[in-house]
Amino acid sequence: MSPVFPMLTILTMFYYICLRRRARTAARGEMMNSHRTVESNSQTSHLNAEVVQYAKEVVDFSSHYGSENSMSYTMWNLTGVPNVFPSSGDFTQTAVFRTYGTWWDQCPSASLPFKRTPPNFQSQDYVELTFEQQVYPTAVHVLETYHPGAVIRILACSANPYSPSPPAEVRWEILWSERPTKVNASQARQFKPCIKQINFPTNLIRLEVNSSLLDYYTELDAVVLYGVKDKPVLSLKTSLIDMNDLEEDDYEEKDGCGMDNLNKKLSSTALREGPNNGYFDKLPYELIQLILNHLTLPDLCRLAQTCKLLNQHCCDPLQYIHLNLQPYWAKLNDTSLEFLQARCTLVQWLNLSWTGNRGFISVAGFSRFLKVCGSELVRLELSCSHFLNETCLEIISELCPNLQDLNLSSCDKLPPQAFNYIAKLCGLKRLVLYRTKIEQTALLSILNFCSELQHLSLGSCVMIEDYDVIASMIGAKCKGLRTLDLWRCKNITENGIAELASGCPLLEELDLGWCPTLQSSTGCFARLARQLPNLQKLFLTANRSVCDTDIEELACNCTRLRQLDILGTRMVSPASLRKLLESCKDLSLLDVSFCSQIDNRAVLELNVSFPKVFIKKSFTQ
Repeated sequence: MSPVFPMLTILTMFYYICLRRRARTAARGEMMNSHRTVESNSQTSHLNAEVVQYAKEVVDFSSHYGSENSMSYTMWNLTGVPNVFPSSGDFTQTAVFRTYGTWWDQCPSASLPFKRTPPNFQSQDYVELTFEQQVYPTAVHVLETYHPGAVIRILACSANPYSPSPPAEVRWEILWSERPTKVNASQARQFKPCIKQINFPTNLIRLEVNSSLLDYYTELDAVVLYGVKDKPVLSLKTSLIDMNDLEEDDYEEKDGCGMDNLNKKLSSTALREGPNNGYFDKLPYELIQLILNHLTLPDLCRLAQTCKLLNQHCCDPLQYIHLNLQPYWAKLNDTSLEFLQARCTLVQWLNLSWTGNRGFISVAGFSRFLKVCGSELVRLELSCSHFLNETCLEIISELCPNLQDLNLSSCDKLPPQAFNYIAKLCGLKRLVLYRTKIEQTALLSILNFCSELQHLSLGSCVMIEDYDVIASMIGAKCKGLRTLDLWRCKNITENGIAELASGCPLLEELDLGWCPTLQSSTGCFARLARQLPNLQKLFLTANRSVCDTDIEELACNCTRLRQLDILGTRMVSPASLRKLLESCKDLSLLDVSFCSQIDNRAVLELNVSFPKVFIKKSFTQ
């Protein structure tokens, strides 16, 4: 028999053992989760009166459907008592996130996912809420008024945002979590998950959501925190534990192998002398590397402590070319980055989104990390990374010469002058500035020097004074632009649209939702259709002037169209929509919510004729 077969047999056995170990790990974690559920349901002292509170303030969030200058569909609607509940339907007084479904993952602007993302991290958006009093939580209720089911994780923080002195330690604890599940009903509900008990009082609650299984935007009305002032005394009541109820996160906390101990794992100082490496010495280096590519970051850190050979493989910079640290936002700090430095000299994709807030990452720590790891960076995700300041962007511009993809979405605490440094990144191909305070001068400079841009997001950038000037510069400098997000830009006119259409003929995606200054009577939408034949996504949300002529132009010229949003128009008939659907064979999403001429009967008839198209008709009760 060839000597190759024993090595392959050993490899198969190793892979099987890894799978079995992860299965046992999951089982133990679920046991701990079940045990905590039993604890949270234990009786507490009747002398410790329960406090009921509605959210006092929204302190942070990743996105919202509404405008930065109003209250409609914004996260700020989560404060106070319910505005809508128990009514069901689409109401402007609720909190709505920017996306839903899988449509955004199917757009030309969608980014490729990171490797090594833990399967139990599926959060897409979040919102953080403060309450008046710190309590030991006994329940958290979420009042959902439309398309419920997006909330998948609830966390509590030990820090008191209203304390005059900074805390010595900031801890986040998961109160409840669940994988995304489909809720068939769209009606309002009071979501009452069974939370676990924690050993510190809190008045800072974080909701994390995943809207990928929803048929439309989820709408939240209020959050209620129930708790007691004094730490509850548990009864001695016990219960049988179901071995099938378990989550890996909880096992990792108990076993000491979670992110609490990631710094120790990364340091690898605990590596002990062990037995020889067996058949692993005979396996090709590349084959072992391929096997290790399937491990998450904590698993990789554990494996590094088994033997010298695997330690060498686990510390190889080739294992860290794609590094996604977003799932570990609650624990990642300067020490974590310091331990990772030696392994990340070849990192090309780095995701630090949601990380570093409340002092976890300092400017100095971020700077030290980039000095070692920035030279090869091609993609840098920094969404909602509020530790960033002007110095950080200067460092990025100096230490990341090969950067092509930069995401600063919802970095709304960055000062306007910080964005001037982005103009030094001349090789940028994708730039996301959604909900930032970039000003017109800085943006014009970026467009002038970053002429290779293919994807640009300027949604909800309220500090830009004249979008026509911006559109003119985009048309003159960014000839290769493929996607452009101008969601809620307040003053673009038909002149700016004309410059875009003539200067960027390769556009495949254009979001002009909630742009009130565009009028169909000027011919701007018809011009777009005639000059942009490659359009796959076009959002004209809440533009009431869109008419049959515009739809017919799209049907004639934009046959590649996949997604169209004309929510709120009063001038589009079912006949023109039928022409569009007959012409655009790849159309998969058509939002005609609040279109006065498109009634439920018309939608039903179109659904029968074109069953592959998701035709959305929203309503208000």
